[in-house]
Amino acid sequence: MTTKGFERFYMDRRLQHMRALMVVLLLSLIGGLAYFQILKGDEYVELASRNRLRVVRLSPPRGVIRDANGVPLAVNVRTFDVKAYPMDLQKEGNMERVAALFRRKGIPMDASSLAEAVEKQYVAPYRAVSVASNLTLAQVADLMGEEEFRGLLFPFPVWRRVYPAGDLVAHVVGYVGEVTKEELEELEDPRYQGGDVIGKNGIEAWYEQELRGEVGEDAVEVDARGRKLKDVSHVEPVRGKDVTLTLDLGAQRLAAELMSGQRGALIAMDVRDGSVKVLFSSPTFDPNPLTWGISAKEWRALMTDRDRPMMNRAVSGTYPPASTFKVVTAIAALEEGVISRSTTVYCPGHFTLGNRTFNCWKKSGHGTEDLTRALRDSCDVYFYQVGVWLGIDRLLKWASLLGVGSRTGIDITGEASGNLAGPKWKRARFKEPWYKGDTVNYSIGQGFLLMTPIQVLRIYAAIANGGYLVTPHLNSEAPHVEKDLRIPKFGIEAMRRGLEEVVNSGTGKRAAAFGVSVAGKTGTAQNPHGDDHAWFVGYAPRENPRYVAVAIVEAGGHGSSAAAPLVGQVLAYLVKNENPLRGASP
Repeated sequence: MTTKGFERFYMDRRLQHMRALMVVLLLSLIGGLAYFQILKGDEYVELASRNRLRVVRLSPPRGVIRDANGVPLAVNVRTFDVKAYPMDLQKEGNMERVAALFRRKGIPMDASSLAEAVEKQYVAPYRAVSVASNLTLAQVADLMGEEEFRGLLFPFPVWRRVYPAGDLVAHVVGYVGEVTKEELEELEDPRYQGGDVIGKNGIEAWYEQELRGEVGEDAVEVDARGRKLKDVSHVEPVRGKDVTLTLDLGAQRLAAELMSGQRGALIAMDVRDGSVKVLFSSPTFDPNPLTWGISAKEWRALMTDRDRPMMNRAVSGTYPPASTFKVVTAIAALEEGVISRSTTVYCPGHFTLGNRTFNCWKKSGHGTEDLTRALRDSCDVYFYQVGVWLGIDRLLKWASLLGVGSRTGIDITGEASGNLAGPKWKRARFKEPWYKGDTVNYSIGQGFLLMTPIQVLRIYAAIANGGYLVTPHLNSEAPHVEKDLRIPKFGIEAMRRGLEEVVNSGTGKRAAAFGVSVAGKTGTAQNPHGDDHAWFVGYAPRENPRYVAVAIVEAGGHGSSAAAPLVGQVLAYLVKNENPLRGASP
C-alpha cells in the first residue's frame, strides 16, 4: 500500500470512528432527554423552576403579652433585615464583596460568618436568607446607595420583640431568640427553619405555639437576569395570639424594689384560684439585649455570673424549707391521730435521741408547748418529738400529698421538683440506712429535704383556702385546677390559729406592720455556704384569706427580720389595690 493509500485508509477509518462517536453521542443525548422528560420529568421541571422562582418568608408579629391590667410586657417593633438569595451569594466572590460592604458601613462581618449564616438558614437556593438583622432605616438607606447592594441584596421589614418592662418581668415573660440547630432537630416541626425566632424561656417558651402565629410567604417568577415577571403566590402571615397574664405589674415593681440588692425570690398568688400576682427572682436581667443579639463574651459573662441572674429562683431554686415545713409535720400528725391540738411537749432547749442531742433555736427552751404555741414560737423540740412519734413513712406520705417533691404545674419553664428525700433516696444516694435522727431533721424542714418557693407557697394557699391544693398559673385563660386534700375542718383551723399567733405575738410580727391582718410562718434555713437563708410565707386578710405570699432571702439571716416585712408589704399592696368587681356578675 502506497503512502497516499495508507493516509487515505487512515483518514477513512478516522471518519468512520467519528461518525460512530457522533451516533453514540446523539443516542446518548436522545436517551438523556427521554430520561429527563419521561422518567424524571417532575424533577427536571422542579430544577428548572428553581432558577426562575424567588421566595421570601413572611414572619408574623408575635402575640402581645400583657399584665392583668392590660399593661404591655412584650410587644413588636419594625426593624429591617438585609436579605439575599443563596444562589446569588454562592457565585464566586459575592460572599467577600457583601462582607466587605457591611464592614465599610460599620457592621461587623466576614465571609466565613456570612457563609455560616446562609448555611444555617438554607432551605433552597431560591429561598431568601437574612444576612444582616436589626438595622435601622438610616442604615438600610446608606447600604442601598452602594453598587454591591443593588441586584444582590434587598432590605426587608421584619418584626422584632421588645420588652418595655425590662428586668421587672424577665423571669416571667422570658425572651425570644434565633432557633438553634439542636432545637430544630428536637422540634421536628416543618413550620420552623433556620433564622426563625422561638421562645427561649418563660411565657415566651411555654406559650410558643399560641404566641408565634403562622408564617406566610411571597413567591415570584423572575427572568434570567433576576427581574420580576409575575407573582406566583402569596400567603399572608397570621398574627400570633395575645396572652394576658394574671401578674400585677405594680405589685411586681414593689417586689423588685423590696428585693433590690439581695438574692432570692418573692411570689404572691390568689389562694382561691392559683392566679399568680407576683413572681420576682433576684437578681434579674434585661431580656432586650438577648433578643436583639449579644456577643459570645457578653453571654459567657451572664452565664458565669456568681449571682446567677438567669436563674428563676421562684420556681427553679431549691432550698431547705426550714420551719415553714412545720405545718406539714403538724398536718400529718393531726391527720394520723398522733397528736391533737392540745397535745403538749416540754421544751428544755434541746432534744435527746439516743446519744445525740438536737438543739432548739431558743437555747433556754420554751417550756410546755401545745400545737398553737409551738407554731407561734417555732419551737424545734416540739416538732422533733412529733416527728419521731409520727415516723418517716407517714411524714413522707403527707408531704407528698401536699406537693413536696413534685412540680406544681405552673405554666412557666424551668420548674424544679425539689427533693422529697426519704429512706430509699438516702440508700440510693449514700448507701446508708435512714436513721431516726434524719426524721428529726426532716420534721423541721432541714436535712436532705429541698423545696422551691412556689411549692411552699402552694401549701400555705391550701391552709388559707380550706384545704384545696391549687395549681398556680400565670395565663389568665388557664383553667382553674385544684385537688381537695380532704383535711378535716379542725385540722385547718388548728393551722390557722397557730399561724395567726406567729404574727400576733411570735416570730412573724413584722409582717403585720402594713395595715392588713396577716397570718404566716417564719423559717431560717441552714446554709452550708454562708449565712442562713431567711423565709417567710403568709396570707391575708387572715379572716377571709385572698392572697398568699412567700419570700426567701438567700443568706438573709432570720426570716422574722429579713423576709417577713417583704411579704407583709406585698400582701398589703394586693389587698388594698384589689379590684372590687373581681368575681362580680357581669
